[in-house]
Amino acid sequence: MLQAFGDLMLILDEDGMILEHKAGNLPHHLAGQPATFQHGNIQDLLPVEAGWKITEGIRRLRENKKAVQVEYSLPTPSGKAWYESRLIPAQNKQVIVIIREVTKYKHSEEKIQTQLEQLDALRAIDHFITSGADLSQTLAGILDHVRKYLSIDAASVLLLNPYTRCLEFAAGTGFKTSAMQHTRLNVGEGLAGQAVLEHRIVHVPDLKNRKTGLLRSPDFIRENFVAYFAIPLIAKGQVLGVLEIFHRLSFSTDRNWMNFLNTLAGQAAIAIDSAMMFKDLQRSNSELMLAYDKTIDGWSRALDLRDKETEDHTRRVTELTLRLARRMNIPETELIHIRRGSTLHDIGKVAIPDQILFKPGPLTKQEWLIMRRHPLIAAEILKPISYLASALPIPRFHHEKWDGSGYPEGLTGESIPLPARIFAFADVYDAVTSDRPYRPAWKQSETLDYIAKNSGIHFDPEIVPVFIRMMLE
Repeated sequence: MLQAFGDLMLILDEDGMILEHKAGNLPHHLAGQPATFQHGNIQDLLPVEAGWKITEGIRRLRENKKAVQVEYSLPTPSGKAWYESRLIPAQNKQVIVIIREVTKYKHSEEKIQTQLEQLDALRAIDHFITSGADLSQTLAGILDHVRKYLSIDAASVLLLNPYTRCLEFAAGTGFKTSAMQHTRLNVGEGLAGQAVLEHRIVHVPDLKNRKTGLLRSPDFIRENFVAYFAIPLIAKGQVLGVLEIFHRLSFSTDRNWMNFLNTLAGQAAIAIDSAMMFKDLQRSNSELMLAYDKTIDGWSRALDLRDKETEDHTRRVTELTLRLARRMNIPETELIHIRRGSTLHDIGKVAIPDQILFKPGPLTKQEWLIMRRHPLIAAEILKPISYLASALPIPRFHHEKWDGSGYPEGLTGESIPLPARIFAFADVYDAVTSDRPYRPAWKQSETLDYIAKNSGIHFDPEIVPVFIRMMLE
């Protein structure tokens, strides 16, 4: 069995003396040949570190009375060899030691561990890509993984400016100077520009023996780099930049290293492409939202121009409504809908005939029925516009009252949407504190008294003290 597996078996006494041995047919890089093992000490048989591990294993075995397994490496002419020793308790305080070479298994284990680490790195990079993080943060994270898993000293990313067609520094790690940060190369210029122009990896094993430099600042020489790679970052057939790899010592690469380098470069290109698309989408969304809001403001301005009596009323009630909403800790994400709803609160009046809307005297019963339809008209106008769906409560329900005496639906209490309840304060306050042809403006004290008296009638009683405090402050 020992010969079949190439194992070496030793029987030791309690002091580590070799009493008997059986050698397999595999060579073992030990101190001496098997014939010299007899009556020698295990610590003399193995190099110091390995002998110490065996001795420590014997101590643990005596304490626990259970088999112990230790692992160690030994130098050989062809490289490092790994061994596994199993220590088994025997009679008379003796110990059986079985030594087996496990170098090929160790190499397989190391390879698997490297592959797992590479998968972790790719998973982390995927997280950067999908997180929507800032491009500089994404690139910094990717470069940290590049430096760690490729075991190199420094790395950088140069991005290709689509307008100037120049390579510009975007991110870097592992540098001692700021030389890289001033990089600005035309396509085809320098090693990085060459990689972009030719769509291929540029590798220089020894920069010090190369006459043409990297075209960086004079401080770059202080980095003392030797090995260099420039990998074009290509996504959807377009070059987005260059990944640069630097090392201060000469080093050899294998197929697995190069494959992982290409994989990382591909992931970096995807990350850059995604970040740029996300940035473009954000800009487009911002421009679209700005256009939406400008359109809303235009509608509101048109209403103000039509009704000179209430000109600028919309701007004032919108600002006051937002102040009260913030005082009530309404989330910022909801304030945009409150702002739009406030701005469009009277949009339904576009369908009210001029002779009713601008009538100087009291309205007839029939005219009031028409006038009171403007919240429903507002809902009909705005409902088809999906992005205004969350803004609808104010135009539709801003004339409802807490006690149910409002219109158009006679809602009561908390069945009235909160934005509409908040808006009611601003709408009434601005209306009565503004001059009208048929009455002068009320003083603030009179207005706040009126609001306090109508708590639980017109207004939400929980919001009344909040509004009064805010206006007094």
